[in-house]
Amino acid sequence: MKKNIKFNDYLTEEELFEAMDKNIKVIEKALNTKIIVTTDALIVDEAYEEVIIELLEIMAVALKSNGNLKQRMLESIISMINTYPFEKVKDFYAKIYQFTSTYDGRIIKAHTINQKLYLDALNNSDIVLAIGAAGAGKTYLAVGYALNLLKKNKIKKIVITRPVVEAGERLGFLPGDLKEKIDPYLRPIYDAIYDIIGMENAKKYLEKEIIEIAPLAYMRGRTIDNAYIILDEAQNTTKSQMKMFLTRLGFNSKMVITGDTTQIDLPNAKESGLIEAAHLLNGIDGVGIVKFEKYDVMRHPLVSEIIKKYEDHNK
Repeated sequence: MKKNIKFNDYLTEEELFEAMDKNIKVIEKALNTKIIVTTDALIVDEAYEEVIIELLEIMAVALKSNGNLKQRMLESIISMINTYPFEKVKDFYAKIYQFTSTYDGRIIKAHTINQKLYLDALNNSDIVLAIGAAGAGKTYLAVGYALNLLKKNKIKKIVITRPVVEAGERLGFLPGDLKEKIDPYLRPIYDAIYDIIGMENAKKYLEKEIIEIAPLAYMRGRTIDNAYIILDEAQNTTKSQMKMFLTRLGFNSKMVITGDTTQIDLPNAKESGLIEAAHLLNGIDGVGIVKFEKYDVMRHPLVSEIIKKYEDHNK
């Protein structure tokens, strides 16, 4: 049976169609249904009436608070109403979870509920594990959060590290000194820092070692106080490396550990320190663990499709 939904009870015709040309097609594809559009209503299958009404309500709220309704946001909304209660998703989009901005003034904020949970964990926990696919904002938000604390003088320095597993024995054959050999593996971190505080400020902080970027091996033997410590690509740490890193935590310091357990480059994936840490640290006061899903990926829409295909294939 077909049902008529008066879309202008929620959105005007201009908002429904001009906010993003592919609105209806995105909804049809996500719900696997056909929607007929009239001058003032959507004609839908009865089975989808409730979810489409909820979707229109959230779209209206998101449009009001964000000023736009891009395709990726709509796809995230659809995914989230399949995961979380309707009211929780609606409340999320009613607010803007901004915590800092980039060098050129762009707002850095949570785009999904899991990103908001991540920011809450960064606020409330001394150690945070962020696990999920590339593009979910794990590293970028961690770097932005750390730089914001630095700007407010709540920490004295930022230490960012990652294992250089991908290089293996080939590292010795690369030209240049150790820094020049390792820098390509740290490029995503540099890019995030440049984007948020600008290249000149970044160079100044790096030269004064207010921001320190180093391979994981350089963490051994240290105790780091008054700092924000970020371990990126943690899926490529061994169990012993992860234990070594976790025990570097000093007074008035916090740690963020990010990684994607579907992209382990270790010879034996079972030896990943990130997988073991997520298991061992779960439930400890002061430790926050956030897991990201496909809909948290804020890259090209095809990236989510690619992730889903690989997940289905591996299953």
